[in-house]
Amino acid sequence: MEATSAIPIVMTTSSYPEKIGLVKSLSRPGGNVTGLSNVGPELSGKKLELLKEIAPKVSRVAVLWNPASTVEPLALQELLTAAPAVGVEIQSVEVRSPDDFSAAFAAVSSSRVHAMLALGNPINFKGRQLIADFALRNRLPSIYDERLFVDAGGLMSYAPSFTDSFRRAATYVDKILKGAKPADLPVEQPTKFELVINARTAKILGLTIPQSVLLRADEIIQ
Repeated sequence: MEATSAIPIVMTTSSYPEKIGLVKSLSRPGGNVTGLSNVGPELSGKKLELLKEIAPKVSRVAVLWNPASTVEPLALQELLTAAPAVGVEIQSVEVRSPDDFSAAFAAVSSSRVHAMLALGNPINFKGRQLIADFALRNRLPSIYDERLFVDAGGLMSYAPSFTDSFRRAATYVDKILKGAKPADLPVEQPTKFELVINARTAKILGLTIPQSVLLRADEIIQ
């Protein structure tokens, strides 16, 4: 956007584009930027609900997030808003750099939480093995924004399908090449979500995944 206000820009994944100034609104972007948002209605609440379904005794959830991010304060606020209806309390744990993991893990341990949620930022992604190992070692059910955390041993992930978003972004390119203006193309919110569960981790944690959750899973890692 700083480089051009004329060349069309299509977002494949963007968090809260209407709140951070990338577009004027989701329905009427109004500029040269449009595309896909990776934030959907009630997504934060759904993650907390999944934790409660799999581990009903969970009442306090540690959230690993980066306050220096443009969008993560918005994500944390959504979790705080959704938490009471689910019956859980959110414990904020800040991770601004990879050097903060030791202190963050100590904070999680001392706060006596029952589960953990790590937002899908670059710092957490780089430290996904550390995070997954810590959660498993401390017997904490955990949920993530990306399935690669589950591949690393995390319990589960629930997020929009990035593959679906990339495919849908191509339809924007097609429309723009055929003469449509980005300003007039509404930003789409995700419609396809993926639930991935690590069955081995669940077994180590002593959790029995309800059949209702297994039936909704897109993939179960054995």
